[in-house]
Amino acid sequence: MIVGVPREIKTAENRVALVPAGVEALVGDGHTVLVEQGAGLGSGFGDETYRAVGATLVPKAADVWARAEMVVKVKEPIEPEWPCMRKGQVVFTYFHFAASEPLTRAVIKSGIIAIAYETVQLASGELPLLTPMSEVAGRMAVQEGAKYLEKVYGGSGILLGGVPGVLPAEVLIIGGGVVGTNAARMAAGLAARVTLLDLSLDRLRYLSDVLPPNVDLLYSNRHNLLEQLRRADLVIGAVLLPGAKAPKLVRREDLKLMKPGSVIVDVAVDQGGCIETSKPTTHENPVYLVDGIIHYAVANMPGGVPRTSTLALTNATFPYAKRLARGGWKQACRDDAALFQGLNVIEGNVVYPAVAESFGLSLVDAKRLV
Repeated sequence: MIVGVPREIKTAENRVALVPAGVEALVGDGHTVLVEQGAGLGSGFGDETYRAVGATLVPKAADVWARAEMVVKVKEPIEPEWPCMRKGQVVFTYFHFAASEPLTRAVIKSGIIAIAYETVQLASGELPLLTPMSEVAGRMAVQEGAKYLEKVYGGSGILLGGVPGVLPAEVLIIGGGVVGTNAARMAAGLAARVTLLDLSLDRLRYLSDVLPPNVDLLYSNRHNLLEQLRRADLVIGAVLLPGAKAPKLVRREDLKLMKPGSVIVDVAVDQGGCIETSKPTTHENPVYLVDGIIHYAVANMPGGVPRTSTLALTNATFPYAKRLARGGWKQACRDDAALFQGLNVIEGNVVYPAVAESFGLSLVDAKRLV
């Protein structure tokens, strides 16, 4: 198979979908790997490193898209890439379709086989290709939130962990999944006072065993959310419904309950956001103000730490990419139930229920097409 790795062109996105070790393994299996020049530079992997393990370096992304049978990426194809997609081509990346109807319709029109990292799902419910980036994003959310609480950035001037004689900041985390758990660990480690909300009592019981004692666990309902918003200096939105839009749990009018100069970090923004006032931002312009509350809503947070993120991501994605290259997408998805769940759009047919539901599209049973 011809596998293509284009350079990511989303603003300030420096991750790369294959590291040299992955290229070496694919080439060793007899595949051809096309890597766009400069694709790995942002993550610290130079062109010569790729060439040395057998990659074919090509000068333009268009060359990759034109020749590759399977394109592996990090972020969803953005508008300049849409014309490059072609019928029957496999694209393996994060898509987050529910956050973008134009992207969804462009992919349908293109006829590609869209396999989304974020919906590959094990029988246990674990999302193995979303987990590593959720771990990064959860930890980054606390770092970024602490930074924007500083007065120089317009924040309230509170040190997250306080000092002896001065209370620490109050951190509210909405959602107890991978993002929320990692955010809680990070915030607690910095000595903040942390409250985590979740709907699952089983999850809350589990978290009570694994999180430090300065994390309070609270059942998520409207009353508890509003009470905690009044106290919070930093709010982290960490809600996830696999493949679907995140529910808007914090409404515009709720911001009036919060203290001026408080910070919201909406990690769920790449699935539409769980804060009504969230809108996607970039690493270059990460924050904006609504009703005196600082909003940080970068849709590709892990792209800010590309070396760590690329290594963590490719550790998880490469085994699946290898299976796709070895057997073709149909055989690989028949053999691997988790990978089958990654199928979102097949040659113009929407096969993932949450995507169809998001935009009122017809749903086709993937089993008929695999």
